[in-house]
Amino acid sequence: MIVLVLAALCAGTTAFYSSGDGVVDLTPSNFDREVVNSDALWIVEFYAPWCGHCQSLTPEWKKAAKALQGVVKVGAVNADDHRELGGRFSVQGFPTIKIFGLNKNKPEDYQGGRTADAIVNSALSKVQSMVKDRMAGRGGSGGSRSGGGSSGGGSQKPDPGAVIELTDSNFEDLVINGDDMWLVEFFAPWCGHCKNLVPHWTQAATQLKGKIKMGTLDATVHTVMANRYGVRGYPTIKMFPAGKKSESDAQEYDGGRTASDIVAWVNDRYTANLPAPEIYEITTQDVFDKNCQESQLCVVAVLPNILDCQSACRNKYIATLKVMAEKYKKQQWGWLWTEAAAQPNLEQTLGIGGFGYPAMAAVNSRKKLYVLLKGPFTEIGINEYLRSLSYGKGSTEPLKDLPKVDKTEAWDGKDGQLPVEDDIDLSDVELDDLKDEL
Repeated sequence: MIVLVLAALCAGTTAFYSSGDGVVDLTPSNFDREVVNSDALWIVEFYAPWCGHCQSLTPEWKKAAKALQGVVKVGAVNADDHRELGGRFSVQGFPTIKIFGLNKNKPEDYQGGRTADAIVNSALSKVQSMVKDRMAGRGGSGGSRSGGGSSGGGSQKPDPGAVIELTDSNFEDLVINGDDMWLVEFFAPWCGHCKNLVPHWTQAATQLKGKIKMGTLDATVHTVMANRYGVRGYPTIKMFPAGKKSESDAQEYDGGRTASDIVAWVNDRYTANLPAPEIYEITTQDVFDKNCQESQLCVVAVLPNILDCQSACRNKYIATLKVMAEKYKKQQWGWLWTEAAAQPNLEQTLGIGGFGYPAMAAVNSRKKLYVLLKGPFTEIGINEYLRSLSYGKGSTEPLKDLPKVDKTEAWDGKDGQLPVEDDIDLSDVELDDLKDEL
């Protein structure tokens, strides 16, 4: 009896939802079938059983699910148990809520409140938007039941030529000595799992073309390379990083076996190996637009005027920005800076200046929202602020218009100099004449 009670208690701590709640329990085995290949709009919570905020959300999530039955699909993923699903959709904190609309491979982050009313209102608004997009002929990917094939990897037509056939004789030249990142499948022709992987592998290679290279090696024929990399079962998948490689550089692939799983796994590793983004000074409208309109978010720092904070001081702030850009490079945000009073319209639009300088704001130009840094402008303070943004959190403010930028000269890297006042030459002035005038 004690064992049964303990088992029931343990089960209750890991399963937030039951079939009667209207919340679909999503796992790697049913996610693509239920969500990605569905024509319905889905709103999905990624949670961890130990997370207090997740526990607080549970009753509201159940209430929203019952209200939305027959209108919007509501699901939940235990991302602590199914980390590959969380990684696939860049989940870094709990609870994370994603909305899967027309393009199921690119869900939106839910930005609303954590009450049932807020969740329902947001879901209904997204349904309305999705219907309008369909009326306008705008489609998505991953949601069509017709012509999608079995690869589950989007609407791009698979290109068999995207998969490179590797052998004992070409492996070293192409993979080990090549500069590209590679994902290699070691297979056996008789292996059923290998056969099932073929369409997914081809679709993933098609989608990832130009980013990495994907190959296959028949391990029953080309045994030298198979033995070198310890292949004991089929399929075995290994990733080889970009640049010159040694045998020890090969990494085990630990993701799912659908095309979308493979693409998500590769994208995660690919961005991790990217160089840190540049920190650009705002000197023209083009600089601002390129970094803010082509990124989900752009981080804008307004540093003190050069007369208030000379080159050593300014470079210290820029170095902090570079550290943060490296740390959050997976987010692929834009990074910008300017000095106080150089861009008055930008400061006014973003509400910067009321807390003094330096200051910072993150701009979402697509949604016309911004979030101010209200904590200290230190590495710790900025990190806390950016971490919240990466989780989709933060107190947002609406943008009526995107900031207008004045054309300015780029900083020359030198200390600021006070303007030199002209000396007044009094040599030609007669003092007696001045006395008469006085």
